Amino acid sequence: MKFKSFVVRISAVLAILMSLLLCLHVINNHSTSNATSQSTLIQDRHDMNQRTGNSNSPPGGQNDSLNHQNQIPNNGQFQPKGQMPSGQPISAMPGRRGTSTGSNYSVQIVAYAIAFFLAGLAAYFIFVRKKLEKKLKITNGNRKLLMITLFCVGFLLRIAVGILIEGHASDLSLFKSWATSAANNFSQFYSGQNSSDYPPLYIYVLYIVGKIGSLKALNPYFTVLLKFPSILADMGTALLLSKLARKYLSPGLSILVAAFYIFNPAVFVNSTIWGQVDSFFTLIVIAGIVLLAEQKLTYSSIFFTAAVLMKPQGIIFLPILFFELVKRRTFKDTVKVLIVSAATATLLILPFSSDLNVLWIVKLFTSTLGEYPYASVNAFNFFYLLGANYTKDASAFLLVSYHIWGTIFIVLTTLLAWFVFARGKGKDFVPATALILISGVFIFSTRMHERYLFPAVALAVLAWIYLKDKRIILLSAGFSITSFANTFYVLWQTNGGINQSALSFIPVVISALNVALFIYMLKTMYELSAKKSLFRKLQLTTGPSILS
Repeated sequence: MKFKSFVVRISAVLAILMSLLLCLHVINNHSTSNATSQSTLIQDRHDMNQRTGNSNSPPGGQNDSLNHQNQIPNNGQFQPKGQMPSGQPISAMPGRRGTSTGSNYSVQIVAYAIAFFLAGLAAYFIFVRKKLEKKLKITNGNRKLLMITLFCVGFLLRIAVGILIEGHASDLSLFKSWATSAANNFSQFYSGQNSSDYPPLYIYVLYIVGKIGSLKALNPYFTVLLKFPSILADMGTALLLSKLARKYLSPGLSILVAAFYIFNPAVFVNSTIWGQVDSFFTLIVIAGIVLLAEQKLTYSSIFFTAAVLMKPQGIIFLPILFFELVKRRTFKDTVKVLIVSAATATLLILPFSSDLNVLWIVKLFTSTLGEYPYASVNAFNFFYLLGANYTKDASAFLLVSYHIWGTIFIVLTTLLAWFVFARGKGKDFVPATALILISGVFIFSTRMHERYLFPAVALAVLAWIYLKDKRIILLSAGFSITSFANTFYVLWQTNGGINQSALSFIPVVISALNVALFIYMLKTMYELSAKKSLFRKLQLTTGPSILS
């Protein structure tokens, strides 16, 4: 036993050291490369000035693009809508199509994803189906060491990969523009012609990033600074899931849960490679779901409100709060939730509202929700299967428009989620209800982007922790595969200048798999809720003492 503990400790230390050395090596190379490129640019400009006779151009003049790059504009004014701080036009808002970099690592990323899912399949059969985990005796000290190792290695690898792969250049350029604008004049961020379509919450984060990124020593790392909040959110979500797994499952399974989320390719590609903020949004959603499951209604309402003010997709999860209030049937709880939610929204919105119309936030949401009037926006879902990617959702399909079909499916999904929630009548079905909502809306609603299924990965893990049904593990793996494939495929195509995914084999297979996963999920949740309902009836009939 002592020898095994010694091996575990040595292995853990070596893994952390190797990750740290890799991270430091990448950081050092990036700094050296940045300095070399700056020197080359300065020399080239000097040679050009010598040839043109303009050798006395002052530093920081109009031609000094090096000084201008990555800097916060000194005047603090916003750029015209559709332009970057440099004055050059942008091709897209975050989530829109544009150019990106990092395609040189495509083979490695796909190979890693395949290896991860094969390892996950092996772990499922060894530790879960055969229940080998119960036979393994992991001391509390070794468990803590393994958890520290997982989080340290996962964090350091994210920093290294985040620097190596620039990500989606268009999205990151927009985030950089917003960060610098917020850092210059925070309260006026939404004034004038600023092109931001994000609600206020994440602007607070970008304000901090903009301030830190303006420091000369950290300026070359602006890209990874933009990814840093999502990287921290990955770690936060993994920590929350692992703690819940230890509480409701076992210490051994909590390690597997942490490893599954930290090293999940679907999580990696979204935050660390692409540079998107869905991880930050997911952490807020998961926190709200957990608080609601743990019967902390007031605190959960704060996070649900924050989720809506982070991304409009937060509206998808609001029905869960409504279901809980209907279940409680108390006027006091309803008033309390409304007051807390209104106070949270006011605190987040007010700092931006000094020079704006009182309804500016409503107009922002209306504008954002109407930005992409298409049946599918590269989302591999039901409408993609119909060949309606980037088809106007006002177009007719079976006598009515795609938009109306999408609305009908949203209503049906909400009713199905409510049925499972009401039938389950317990905290165990709160995550499952959220999973039904996000997956159902993504797969059967219009105007969905490739990344919008992302929260389903964490929610499926959370549903398994509470319901303890092995079939939900398969759902988590399935949604991880489809989320990764959809996100990476679109990013890979964008690298090649293709902004619209054509109907082809891989997208069709992933779309069909998403539909199959949703059907399988409904079947599983129906059976679990039926079992819960039957158990409750038996308790009422025979008494809890006989069943215990």
